[in-house]
Amino acid sequence: MHDELVDHLTRSSPLNRGEALRVIQDVLAYFDETTDVFVRRRHRELQGQGLVNAEIFERISADLKYRAVAPPELSLRQLRRIVYG
Repeated sequence: MHDELVDHLTRSSPLNRGEALRVIQDVLAYFDETTDVFVRRRHRELQGQGLVNAEIFERISADLKYRAVAPPELSLRQLRRIVYG
C-alpha cells in the first residue's frame, strides 16, 4: 500500500522502507479522526496546557481549517456541544 509514497520518502529522506511506511500510517491515522474525536482530543490537550475554554475553542476552530478534509465551519457553541454533549 502507498508504494510510490514510500519510495519517495526513502529517496528524499534518511528513512528506510519500514520507517517510511510507519510514518505514512501514522499520518493517515491522524487525519482519519472524525471531527468529534479530533475536537475532544484537542480540547483535552489544550486544557492540559492550562488554557481556558475561550482560548481552547478559538484554537480548535482555527485548527479545523487545516484538516485533510476540512469539516464545515463550526460555531463555538457547536464545539462546546461536541465536548460537553
